[in-house]
Amino acid sequence: MGRWIVGYFLHLRNSMFKFIRSGLIYSLKVILLGMIFLGTSTTGWTSYAALPSGNAITDGKALLRYALPIENQPVRKLQASLEDISNQLRANKRWGAISRDLSQASRILDRPSQILTSIPPERQPQAEFWIGELKSGIGELQEVVKTRQKAPVLEGRAKLLNLVSLLEESMVKGFPFEVPAEFSNLPQLKGRATIAIKTNKGDLTVVVDGYSAPVTAGNFVDLVQRGFYNGLKFTRSEESYVLQTGDPEGKEVGFIDPVTGKYRAIPLEILAEGDKQPTYGITLEDAGRYLDMPVLPFSSFGALAMARPEGDPDGGSSQIFFFLFEPELTPAGRNLLDGRYAVFGYLVEGKEILDKLKAGDIIQSAQVIQGIENLVEPPA
Repeated sequence: MGRWIVGYFLHLRNSMFKFIRSGLIYSLKVILLGMIFLGTSTTGWTSYAALPSGNAITDGKALLRYALPIENQPVRKLQASLEDISNQLRANKRWGAISRDLSQASRILDRPSQILTSIPPERQPQAEFWIGELKSGIGELQEVVKTRQKAPVLEGRAKLLNLVSLLEESMVKGFPFEVPAEFSNLPQLKGRATIAIKTNKGDLTVVVDGYSAPVTAGNFVDLVQRGFYNGLKFTRSEESYVLQTGDPEGKEVGFIDPVTGKYRAIPLEILAEGDKQPTYGITLEDAGRYLDMPVLPFSSFGALAMARPEGDPDGGSSQIFFFLFEPELTPAGRNLLDGRYAVFGYLVEGKEILDKLKAGDIIQSAQVIQGIENLVEPPA
């Protein structure tokens, strides 16, 4: 990584990780975590007055659902009820709470018109079918819950949430904002795309989100289409932290556009919660937005982000990294990298493979398997 991506953050994280792994007493760990995450250490950290409370969402698929530009509250409540089941299973298997979640989801589906009102008329017949599938699936899952078996409940929940994803995606009407004209020379992704990545240790599947990061995601999809990543090695791995790739052979550290003969630089692009469009060229911290959270946070194992030279927000190009979520180092709702580096997608399949990959492993191929129609290339 050298000057790329984490710099000071990597040094700080490694120091802390050694402390935690060494078996120091719990109170010392808490103090250390507090010093780092609340900014009371030296070396230029900005102090956070408070950190968001609650459980950080650690499922990439859930984060992608919440990032969709839709405003239908009933479908969001439906999603939240089903997402909550996994929380209850982790919390000593609270079967009563799970039953209540399912009952609430069922009641929402008893009023399908509240969901259908946000779906264009031509998509409503398909949406009605999905709603019917959800209703019957919830009834089946309620019976499974009575057996108090964790694995079948999680499997049923996953199937229901896949249907919720389809419903929510059908609500999106066009692209939600105009990308600044100054970036019209760069590829843009006006929607989402799914990428299949084959490595020497197995397969990964990622979904990249142009609704939140159209320039960053568009650059990546364009490079995938060009075959840029085929045969590239993972160049840096840090246990429970990052896995990086995208550095081509030779002296170049990024993509050289064959048309212009120049390094293609990608601006830092972060969509914060509550904003209508991304912020470009500046970290949220430098913008004075210390507590604002990105729509696409670093809270999930396999968050996919753009690497860049230290001190140059707009210097990214082809180098990307996967964040290897370490829960002990990630407080609820906040991560050291949030707002400083641009997440543009999440791993959705292949967690066990990503966990095995190290520096020196190879991307055999990367291919867009869905959503290529959303890629908008710059005018010739």
